Amino acid sequence: MDLLEKLNESKKFIESKTDLIPKIGMILGSGLSSITDSISEKIKIPFSEIPYFAKCNVEGHWGEIVIGRLSGKTVFVMAGRLHFYEGHNIQDVIYPIQLMKCMGAEQLILTSAVGAVNKKFKPGDIMLITDHINLMGCNPLVGSEGILQGLRFPDMTDIYKYELIKKAELTAKKLKIKIQKGVYLAFSGPSYETPAEIKMARALGADVVGMSTVPEAITANHCGIKVIGISYISNMAAGILKQPLSHKEVLEIGKKVESKLTNYIKEIVKIM
Repeated sequence: MDLLEKLNESKKFIESKTDLIPKIGMILGSGLSSITDSISEKIKIPFSEIPYFAKCNVEGHWGEIVIGRLSGKTVFVMAGRLHFYEGHNIQDVIYPIQLMKCMGAEQLILTSAVGAVNKKFKPGDIMLITDHINLMGCNPLVGSEGILQGLRFPDMTDIYKYELIKKAELTAKKLKIKIQKGVYLAFSGPSYETPAEIKMARALGADVVGMSTVPEAITANHCGIKVIGISYISNMAAGILKQPLSHKEVLEIGKKVESKLTNYIKEIVKIM
């Protein structure tokens, strides 16, 4: 069975649960799944029930999709995401994005917890992604199925759409939220980066590092979905402070910024 057949089967399964046609996709990073509390007319489906969906196994990620209305818009939300470091095939990681496209999504909000490489940033800051560097060791478009929803050699000049970034900046100003902007560098994980790797990241022009987002952003851009990336700084990257890094810290900062970030995303959705 090829990719389009699998997507069609997954689509039919979800459509049997709801009549809503989602126009905005969203992937929620570590500790942010409570955004779904604000969704009305919603249906929830565990990843494990959807044909050809992989399972999520990371603390802080619920592992379900939620389809409903948020800020007056129809949304397809992944409460939790699939990570390459879990051992998933990269095609499994990007399958939800391809499914969003198949179901009618035109725009995508990617959220993530990141480590700050830029020493001017601090935990709790919110950053809009302006570009990325892919050091995950793979590209999600490799293989014969990589051309089924787009070009063989897609342009990646403008993945994170300028018009969406400007709207998000204006929204932040309205809400009196301080916003950073910067470049996201993706490593595969699951180990945190070494101090030497962080020095390299800084030399390459990265402002933050993470273990997700990039495969989804590449795939969305490839199949014609407009992307905005919103990250929250969960910790300073290795070697900047003396304390060791931990996933517990990521989740704790997520709880602190959750309310602010939820309100921010709801306002962004209104103007998308």
